[in-house]
This record gives sequence, structure tokens and C-alpha cells, in this order.
Amino acid sequence: MSNDSDEIELVRRLRTRDEAAFREIVERYHGRVIAVARAHVPTRAIAEEVAQEAWLGVLQGIDRFEERSSFSTWLFRIVSNRAKTRGIKERRSVPFASLEVEGGPAVDPDLFDGMMWRDAPSPWGASPEQIATSGETIRFLEQTIDTLPENQRAVVMLRDQLGWTSAEVCESLDISEVNQRVLLHRGRAKLRAALDQHFTSAGGR
Repeated sequence: MSNDSDEIELVRRLRTRDEAAFREIVERYHGRVIAVARAHVPTRAIAEEVAQEAWLGVLQGIDRFEERSSFSTWLFRIVSNRAKTRGIKERRSVPFASLEVEGGPAVDPDLFDGMMWRDAPSPWGASPEQIATSGETIRFLEQTIDTLPENQRAVVMLRDQLGWTSAEVCESLDISEVNQRVLLHRGRAKLRAALDQHFTSAGGR
């Protein structure tokens, strides 16, 4: 929400079943709701279904919202819980908390600033800013994120797309700080490698 008073007013209106307030909340948060759900389920289509279930849950549960946290925190907790439950139903998977960190190549995390690199490889020609804002690059990144292993995809999406803190990610995924750091590091490394190859190939056209 834009500010605390705005949020309080929208919540108050939502409790009266004000349709305009509900539409405004959905408009503001739906993209992030999809992203949170997508971090836990295997496809965007399923994330869309989870989002619809979560919005229904908001309407059903708004009278029980005690305002001990912000509305967005409460909303994303509903989304995460429903998405994790749906993810378990969709596939048999190992719980995040029991994942072991496997060895493998990675890159220096100091190369990154958020999800973007600090210094672009020389064959690419364009500046990092131009690359980061390229519509084609954004689409490629989204497609590549979808190919990451589930655990890495979830951490990368929550940290780098939604801007969650490491503590928030650990709580949402029920993983340790060490696992969170390594999963983020390896996910970013795979994205970096894919982007290196993508732009090297593009430069050779």
C-alpha cells in the first residue's frame, strides 16, 4: 500500500465487502501474489489457480485479520501457505528443510548486484543497464528462471524478483540461512551462465 492510513482504510472497506476496495487491492498485489505462488508450484497456470484461491481466502478471512502485521504480510502468508500445500499435492518432493547442498560449479557472488551482474562480459557490447532493461532480456530471464530446480527457483524469485529479505525467505520456505545463501548463489550462477551463452550467441548472429 502507499501508506499506513491508506492500507487501514482499504482493509476497513474490504470488511464491509466493498467491491471497489477489493478490485483496488487485487490490482495492486496480484502480480506479486502470482510471483509468490510461482515460487512454490511447478507452473504459472497452477500459480494462477493458487492466486484465485488465495483471493477467496482473503475475502473469507478478512474479518479475522487482527492487524498485528501489515496487510501485505498477512496476504503473502496466505498465498505461501496455499501454494506450498498445492505444490506438495502436485508432486512428490523433498521438504526444503531437508535439502542437502550439493557440490558444483558456481560464480563469485560479488559479481552480482541483486540479480544483475556488476560487469557484463565484453562480447555483449551493451552496457549492463541496457541489457537489464531490454524486454528480450527480461523475457529470457523469466523463461530461464522457470527452468531452475524448484528450490533454487523459489529462492531466486523471492529474493531477486520480490525483494524479500533472507529472513523472510527462510521463514517462508522453512530453510536455514546457510541453505538460503547457497541456493540463491547457485540459482544466480545458473542464470549468469545462461545469460552469458545467450548474449554470446546473439553477438555472433
